[in-house]
Amino acid sequence: MKHYYILALCCLFSIGLQAQDDLLDELEGEATPETFESPAFKAMKIGNLQSTKVGAKGDFYLYVSHRFGTLDDGLSTFFGFDNANTKIQLVYGLFEGWQFGVSRESLRQTYALSTKMKIKSQSDNFPVNLVGYATANINTQVRKDRFPFLTFSDRLSYTTQLLISRRFNNNFSFELAPSYVRHNLTLEAAQKHDQFAMGAGGRLKISKRMSINMDYVYNFSRADGTAFRNPLTIGVDIETGGHVFQLLFSNAQSTNEPGFLSYAEGDWGDGDIFFGFNIVRVF
Repeated sequence: MKHYYILALCCLFSIGLQAQDDLLDELEGEATPETFESPAFKAMKIGNLQSTKVGAKGDFYLYVSHRFGTLDDGLSTFFGFDNANTKIQLVYGLFEGWQFGVSRESLRQTYALSTKMKIKSQSDNFPVNLVGYATANINTQVRKDRFPFLTFSDRLSYTTQLLISRRFNNNFSFELAPSYVRHNLTLEAAQKHDQFAMGAGGRLKISKRMSINMDYVYNFSRADGTAFRNPLTIGVDIETGGHVFQLLFSNAQSTNEPGFLSYAEGDWGDGDIFFGFNIVRVF
């Protein structure tokens, strides 16, 4: 009988040690310091400005951007609903950390190719996310009856950006975006073909599925007396399953980088702004 007691005590002691190990594992897991790595943003755009989020390898994205006409038009255009600009973009993650996209925007009947590549991710050993972005746009609305000597290259415009972001905590991320823009044909005679700009944007999470976003770009190369402004966009991100739904207000109607970086036509001070949205679906 004594042997049975000894065997029972050994079993209980073994179970107690296992439970103690499990408890220590749980405590160690809880004590692990919180880290804030990429993605710093949930969507590929903060508002108009590109974010440092890059599509994963094999993922296919459908991006729909809609900008209504200016709210200042009032009831004559039903607050801009009659003068909408729509962009449809397809993005595919061809390699890990490297995506390619093609799009068509109704404003100026613009086709665009784009690519975004992850250079470095935020980690305990590196403080920021680094991403490179480039796009080439083709304006098919320009006609030879207005420009008799028009060539194909005159229709082209380009943008390259270095996107630098940091996720400071679970609720706040910030980004800087030094940018270069090239227009082979400008909308204003005094406008420079080569332009340099600095963008900045941020995301503030206000609930589990919602955040407030804002981005602004200062164009250092604007001509004196230009009719165009620096783009400012304010919006809200709403996460719903496989969608990210962005509602926003901006003084730029174009959603293509050469368009809104150079040709933001609205003035926030006069209430001359555009309401719109971005919807992204991942397949």
